[in-house]
Amino acid sequence: MTDQGNHGSHVHGTDLGVTDEFWGDESASVRTALAWAVARMARSSDPRSTARPESELATAAGATVLPEGIGAPAAMRVFSEVLEPATRAQGHELNLAYIPGAPNRSSVAFDAVTGSANIFGGIWEAGAGGIHAENEVLAWLAGLLQWPESAAGCFVSGGTIGNLSALVAARKRALRRRGARPEGGWTLVCTDGAHSSIPQAAEVLDVAIARVPVDERGHMTGVALREVLERTPSAFAVVTSAGTTNTGVIDDLADIADVCADHDVWMHVDGAYGGAALLAPSVRDRFAGIERADSFIVDPHKWLFAPYDCCALLYRDAADGRDAHAQHASYLDHVDREQPNPSDLALHLSRRVRGLPLWFGLATHGTDRYREAIEKTLSTAREVAAGIDAIAHLDLLVAPELSVVMFDRPGWDAADYASWCDRLAHDGTMLCVPTWWEGRTVLRVVFVNPDTSAEVVLRILDETTR
Repeated sequence: MTDQGNHGSHVHGTDLGVTDEFWGDESASVRTALAWAVARMARSSDPRSTARPESELATAAGATVLPEGIGAPAAMRVFSEVLEPATRAQGHELNLAYIPGAPNRSSVAFDAVTGSANIFGGIWEAGAGGIHAENEVLAWLAGLLQWPESAAGCFVSGGTIGNLSALVAARKRALRRRGARPEGGWTLVCTDGAHSSIPQAAEVLDVAIARVPVDERGHMTGVALREVLERTPSAFAVVTSAGTTNTGVIDDLADIADVCADHDVWMHVDGAYGGAALLAPSVRDRFAGIERADSFIVDPHKWLFAPYDCCALLYRDAADGRDAHAQHASYLDHVDREQPNPSDLALHLSRRVRGLPLWFGLATHGTDRYREAIEKTLSTAREVAAGIDAIAHLDLLVAPELSVVMFDRPGWDAADYASWCDRLAHDGTMLCVPTWWEGRTVLRVVFVNPDTSAEVVLRILDETTR
């Protein structure tokens, strides 16, 4: 029995016994899937490396996509017993590899709500309520950037699409202002420390790359950038980092902003990982100058406790985004361009309202709690760095600017590092990966989970590297 008093299709309570004319009664399938999701959210798992070769997974899972199907119970059994166990626990407090994600359970739960609502979030007419909530979060982020009311943005799948979309807008503005494409084509400016998505974006855009040398700590500086721009009149954008993926350093944003303004070049800030630290008073001064950037991204699925996949893309002036990305076609003529349509601001049209789980987490816990969580992870990183510095057989390489800690074990070579990381990963002790820094292999850990214990991490490092 359905409730016709609201929108005519809501089901009373938890009654899922709705039979669709074509698909039949799927209530048992729905209950099975939801029960598994609730149980999964209530438990943790160790940071064990559980990936298996494709051949093994194929044998264990068997054929599942068949003309007659295998039924919901069998499909759920394959997923829970074979497929999900062969994935890595991103949110575990001892997953310190790459840039993991540690979403709170409220956000994870609301991801299920978002999916069940099946909201089309490309245009306002279809997804106004969801887009409104997303835009409240985006306005909060713009406030952290100290940007004007002209700022706006949207949520995209990840930093790769966020960076690419921002650079498409940058090139479009450069063309509009200069009137013609420069002979030989456009040039994108960045450092070797830029995320791997930046060279990929340059390839997609068919533009050249000019590299800016970094200082002894890995920062792009205004002085070095000015020298590059003075000999690169074809430059249309400078990509800066607010927390590089490998070392967690923040470029000299204020000086860079001066140079970009002098040369009328778009300034994009890649804060996919480190941008979350804008919340933290203890490091906010390191972002000075970010208020003058033209575009910015941050991945809430990295350090803002949201589930995958979620990247916030923001433009200081939303008109630049709309000029580059608004799609026009006969079937889109009815779209109300006076409303904030996310499809106008990035390389997408169809999209889910992927910002809603972040909105729900923020609305549930409050922004103060998020600030405290960021500060907690920063404090953990500093404590671990100090502890490594005190362990006789380990060397701290640089003091962390954010929550990435780099160190080495004198006497070890690349094979030793790889063997150590693999052993801990397969034992389920801790996830850590070697990286390349200043011409040699070193170790790197990153903290994005407020539940991570510095004491536990230091004990593991001390005992397992002797």
